Amino acid sequence: MRREIILAGFGGQGILKAGFILGKSAVVYEGLEATFIPSYGPEARGGACSAQVVISDKKIHYPYADNPEILVAMSQEAFTKFIDRVKEEGIVIIDQDLVKIENFEVLKGKKLYKIPATRIAEKIGNRIASNIVMLGYLCKVTKIVKKESLKKSVESEVPPHTLELNISAFEAGYNHE
Repeated sequence: MRREIILAGFGGQGILKAGFILGKSAVVYEGLEATFIPSYGPEARGGACSAQVVISDKKIHYPYADNPEILVAMSQEAFTKFIDRVKEEGIVIIDQDLVKIENFEVLKGKKLYKIPATRIAEKIGNRIASNIVMLGYLCKVTKIVKKESLKKSVESEVPPHTLELNISAFEAGYNHE
């Protein structure tokens, strides 16, 4: 089992943190192998960034997600940049308020899931938790790791004073229909 995921958006959305949390959940709480490759432009906040995560039950000899089955896009630029790299029957998850798909032919057989992650995070209390909303939804849609594993990873990686906010964000994403 080798699963390749790309999470992408812009700096300040917590994309890299989300990728790290996902990889950690697989390694620490499920005993799997994982790699995490962050990428970001020199602009930092507002610039393009992405995280490649590979999860496997065997040793990972190549750490990059060259043929990802899952794309999480939290910006239009991210969607446009990575959509063609996703496997034909892969999964694409977008923040529906930030990514607009004008031509659905671009999906080419990929399964599309939409969630208003940023809007949900704002309702919970802080838009900065949109990455955690997205992790909850990713977990529900893909079953990439167990819910409890990912939740424990979130709990271990967010600042203590934001724990309640982030757990609420995770649950909101997981429970989104």
